[in-house]
Amino acid sequence: MLEKADVFIQNLKPGAVAKLGFAVERLRKDYPRLIVCSVSGYGDTGPYAARKAYDMLIQAEAGVASVTGGPEAPARVGVSVCDIGAGMNAYEAILEALIARGRTGRGAAISVSMFDGMADWMTTAAVATRGRRAAEAYRSRAHLDRTLWRVQVKDGADILISIQSDREWRELAEKVLGDKALAADPNFATNIERVKRRAETDGRVAAAFGALGVDALVEKLATADIAFGRVNGPGELARHPHLRRIMIGSLGGPLSYPAPAAQWAGETRTYGPVPAAGEHTEKIRAEFKR
Repeated sequence: MLEKADVFIQNLKPGAVAKLGFAVERLRKDYPRLIVCSVSGYGDTGPYAARKAYDMLIQAEAGVASVTGGPEAPARVGVSVCDIGAGMNAYEAILEALIARGRTGRGAAISVSMFDGMADWMTTAAVATRGRRAAEAYRSRAHLDRTLWRVQVKDGADILISIQSDREWRELAEKVLGDKALAADPNFATNIERVKRRAETDGRVAAAFGALGVDALVEKLATADIAFGRVNGPGELARHPHLRRIMIGSLGGPLSYPAPAAQWAGETRTYGPVPAAGEHTEKIRAEFKR
């Protein structure tokens, strides 16, 4: 199989693949066109290289948990972002290596770590924060230098809005909050001044939003062209009007499933069923025997 394979990818614990006889150095020597990709928690080198790693642990080590949740405590992201991110980084690097091999004829050895991927994603937070107080502010506000609100409206729904310019603030104050005086008040006219007065600014927005139902507020925000979104749970996502779905077969019957993110112009894609364990083993073996 390795003679004909394009890519060898593994994510076993550190050192395990070498014990099985598939050391990266040996694969590179024996199969120079092969692209070898190793996915791990912390990579091949460095003080943590030998550590086992799981998504939740990497979220903690890389600081992701520290900027997630509310100001009272760190929290794990509810989706396995470290695992998914590592897979995406590996996919991207493998594609790059395949393109390079098409030009040079040579394979590559790629190491992708969950920690490195999350550290890259944390760049903005790492640059923006200095010390514990700043980290707490970042977690609770998402941006230290901008006003961004999550507010509960009269009928219990949560709405999140983001104001990116002073012009948008004036539109919000006048057309959504219904307060022309606030729109013209120099104490709130610029983002710098609003950030200085976060508590009062937050209170003004919360009071106005709390007096409206979600439908009325959404209409006002849309009319004023303010960026906003509802804070939905998985149930609301499942019923979301913008959600695209595909139907796939599974062992339990037809399954409605969120569609892949990429859409291809002029092409309708079809998706096969979820395979049973070992369903394609013989087909794969036959492919490599040719």
